Amino acid sequence: MWHRPSTPPSTIGPWLPEGELGNALAQGLGRVEASLATAVASDHAFVSEAAGHLMAAGGKRFRPMLALLAAQLGDADAPEVVDAAVVCELTHLATLYHDDVMDEASVRRGAPSANSRWTNSVAILTGDFLFARASDLLADLGPEAVRVQAKTFERLVTGQLRETVGAQAGEEPVDHYLSVLADKTGSLVATSARFGASFAGVDDALVAELTAFGEEVGVAFQLSDDLIDIVSEGASGKQPGTDLREGIATLPVLFALAGDDPAEARLRELVAGPVVDDAEHAEALALLRSSASLARATAVLEGYADRARARLTAVPEGPVREALSALCTYVVTRTS
Repeated sequence: MWHRPSTPPSTIGPWLPEGELGNALAQGLGRVEASLATAVASDHAFVSEAAGHLMAAGGKRFRPMLALLAAQLGDADAPEVVDAAVVCELTHLATLYHDDVMDEASVRRGAPSANSRWTNSVAILTGDFLFARASDLLADLGPEAVRVQAKTFERLVTGQLRETVGAQAGEEPVDHYLSVLADKTGSLVATSARFGASFAGVDDALVAELTAFGEEVGVAFQLSDDLIDIVSEGASGKQPGTDLREGIATLPVLFALAGDDPAEARLRELVAGPVVDDAEHAEALALLRSSASLARATAVLEGYADRARARLTAVPEGPVREALSALCTYVVTRTS
């Protein structure tokens, strides 16, 4: 058995291996955590507090862990690997600060969001600070890494813009939604796998497959988040049905709205907008949990995970491939 590092308790996912590979990943994650702590520190105490707020709240460290795992297919000890993993996590953390402002969220990772603890302005500027720190690290990784990150950031922003304005005329809402997820979430997960593999010296063909794997498993991860919001009992610190209250139409709701199943007529009526009344919210949540639309959304999630797993035929047999396959199972079965 390997010993877990002294990092936030939610950091290590249950899909991760034990033994030699588990030890290597735990040690790598320890280096990532130390580098993150350095990256969020400032000479100004308040900036350090705000920048470290979400990092201290924990998180699965999904993106840096994927970078570290992909690097195990090459020279995992290459010094650039940890820096690249940190860049991806800093970028992710920065987007969370901005997302919470846009969503007017009050809780993140079971703790008060930065915008609710301080102000929207503080949250936005803190996100910008983290982007700056990520860029500083990135500069040492070379112009190609800067270019890849710039393209990734472009997709992140494009996805957020497209989500904000909604599906346009002639654009099918489900297709729009899945495309937004690919940009908002899949792109950075893909870059995490790409950076880990490429800086470890993995050959280009396998880097390409791991990048595609990352995008598909990243979309699956976000879809599972959306389903957890419906089926969970609030174990993650987020109250179930939050998206319903805020009028955010995730995939099960989109399927319900697009359908004509008489059994879902009342559900369609309820989820046509934000469900703020407590009784109606409870009714909508119960109907959604037993709906064919939820089953359809679950099948889409499983499809993304299956396509990601199919990419692993390019990965040599062994513990890394087994861990990546376990990740595909985890994104379908996770409950928080």
